[in-house]
Amino acid sequence: MATQKKTGRRSTVPKKGRGTSAPTVVELLLEIGVEELPYQFIVPALASLKESAERLFNDQRLTFQSVRTMGTPRRLTIVVDGLAVRQTSMTKEAMGPSKAVAFDQAGRPTRAALGFAAGQGVAVQDLQVRQTPKGEYVFAMKREEARPAAAVLIDTLSQLVSGLAFPKAMKWNETGVRFARPVRWVAALLGGSVLPIEAAGIKASNQTKGHRVLSGGKWVSVRDAASYISTLERQGVIVDPQRRRKLIEEQIAAICRKTGLQLNEDESLLDQAVYSTEQPISVIGSFRDIYLDVPEEILITSMKEHQGFFSLRRKNTGKLAAHFIAVANNRVKDMALIREGNERVLAARLADAKFFFDEDRKVRLEERTKKLGGVTFHQKLGTMEQKQARVKKLAGDIAAHVSSGQDELQQICERAASLSKADLVTGIVGEFPELQGMMGGEYALHDGESPAVAQAIREQYLPKAIEGELPKTLAGQILSLADRLDAIAAFFHVGIVPTGSEDPFALRRHATAIVRIVIEGNLRINLETCIDHAMDIVTKDGFKGVSDREQHGFRRIVEFMFERVRHYVRIVHALRDDVIEAVLKSAHDNAIDLVDLIEKMKTLEAATRRPEFDSLIVGFKRAHRLVEKEQWERRPVDAAMFQHPSESTLHKAVESERGRIETSVNTGEYSRALDALVGLKPDVDAFFEAVMVNAEDKAIRSNRLSLLKEVDELFMSFADFSQIVVQGR
Repeated sequence: MATQKKTGRRSTVPKKGRGTSAPTVVELLLEIGVEELPYQFIVPALASLKESAERLFNDQRLTFQSVRTMGTPRRLTIVVDGLAVRQTSMTKEAMGPSKAVAFDQAGRPTRAALGFAAGQGVAVQDLQVRQTPKGEYVFAMKREEARPAAAVLIDTLSQLVSGLAFPKAMKWNETGVRFARPVRWVAALLGGSVLPIEAAGIKASNQTKGHRVLSGGKWVSVRDAASYISTLERQGVIVDPQRRRKLIEEQIAAICRKTGLQLNEDESLLDQAVYSTEQPISVIGSFRDIYLDVPEEILITSMKEHQGFFSLRRKNTGKLAAHFIAVANNRVKDMALIREGNERVLAARLADAKFFFDEDRKVRLEERTKKLGGVTFHQKLGTMEQKQARVKKLAGDIAAHVSSGQDELQQICERAASLSKADLVTGIVGEFPELQGMMGGEYALHDGESPAVAQAIREQYLPKAIEGELPKTLAGQILSLADRLDAIAAFFHVGIVPTGSEDPFALRRHATAIVRIVIEGNLRINLETCIDHAMDIVTKDGFKGVSDREQHGFRRIVEFMFERVRHYVRIVHALRDDVIEAVLKSAHDNAIDLVDLIEKMKTLEAATRRPEFDSLIVGFKRAHRLVEKEQWERRPVDAAMFQHPSESTLHKAVESERGRIETSVNTGEYSRALDALVGLKPDVDAFFEAVMVNAEDKAIRSNRLSLLKEVDELFMSFADFSQIVVQGR
């Protein structure tokens, strides 16, 4: 206890020593005690709580050293270290009317000055006249004195509770505050003293509750963060999630060492264990070997999704073992009771899974496709049967496009696509929707389909996350592309387009997956053709579109895809935004080969680091602005009208390099093309130094503009260099 008292005093000691002067900083502890929260809500809530607190302190001019959070299913906690005991004073100034309007010729304040002063809460005689770029104006200076932190927090801290948002929230008392679960207590301490705030209808105290079972939900008093952590631990609560994580990892490692088994690692499952417990205790259980005849994905999913159990593998074979690890939230004398209870529950789940698996295999996938007509894809886009038929057609088109003349690939893709959605009407997928695709592949093999077809069906939903695993087979890549392109084309066709943060059908995720599959799979396809085919297939299905094709269709989809390309190359390749735009702008009117576009971006970015590049861009932009301003259309250049050798020199250089540049661009030799463009720099510079483009003679002026138009078109054949920003050296 002596140590705790010493710790409590430390939080109120001024930085400059243990004198008798009042402290300059204190510690703030706020705990929101609740009924058990869903584990998925806790991490976002703690992040939001931290962000809101930092914003609150900054807005209220309260300096602090750090903000940290802790949490369990029954509490969300924030600790602020080094919080100033008083606000920082500040002076606000506001500009009012001009001096001529604020004062009459005799210098007396007008109604405008009186109204402005009253509105700012200052005396009219305290207004100041200052010189501004617009002339002399009246200013009001208002000093806001520093208030004690306690007074500020009493007025504002409850906002942290009422301001938290959750995916699902509820009201439970007359205050109308919405929260994920009812708030049952609030503890708030500032510098060791109770901060008398009220949140969600509850007055704060220095009391918190221990573990619901291990301490019987006993009320205990705390003084500061240190005593809060230690007191709760004695009451069965490890409040720091990082400590719980480490404890769970150590417990699982000890079990694995003892049994000789290996953990099937799963970070999301570990997060679930951390945020579902206050006092985690890991126990190993087992199930009957007969269930190992069921595909391991079913077993792993059943253990994870329904029970939150970790699966285990045998070290020597890597195969799934008939064991699991459960993380309980209670420590009892006989842990065998918890183990046996978990085993009984899991046995029932696995029995159901085995039943569904055995029953599903009695009906071939091909027979199941007939039931897809009764499954709605979307009310505006028909059934899953229609979607599967569209995907089959599109997959065949893409396969033919990817490898012309290879009928086998097209046949594999079309067959896989024709069975791709059949597992949606199986018992297993009805029980475990996350197994769709995987079970389709399993059942396809059972039905005697080729391994290539089965694997493509398994891979159709990959990647399942933005950075998830990609399809490994070409057929799997094509089927995934077809499925996603169909979704984007279909929803855009009926006007369901992502806006802001709204994207209910994950179309951005689909687009990102397409970009990754094409680029990382090095698929040399024309994405423009694929989009066009997808739109044609959707249109022929007879769904009513919202508007004309150009406005809501092709161009919008291309730009939607390009937005994902921009994001991808920024993150993965760290390319400059202007370089990305320069290449994408020039790609709108050409075949869209994403692999080629990325290569062009990389080459252009490398060229921007050359010492002569910036001055080259300055010369190009001058030419580009002139022809763009005049909206100049290309006309033949008449060499007989040249008046200065620099005109002839530039013209000959353009003529001699045009073929080389066009050939290099068409063959993907981008470094060579850029070398040729950079080689034009001296001739472009000499031209602008020697002649005036806007000559008085209209014929000469037109001829020079036509020459610059040739220069402009030559550069634009590589990329839209007008997007490039001169960086400076």
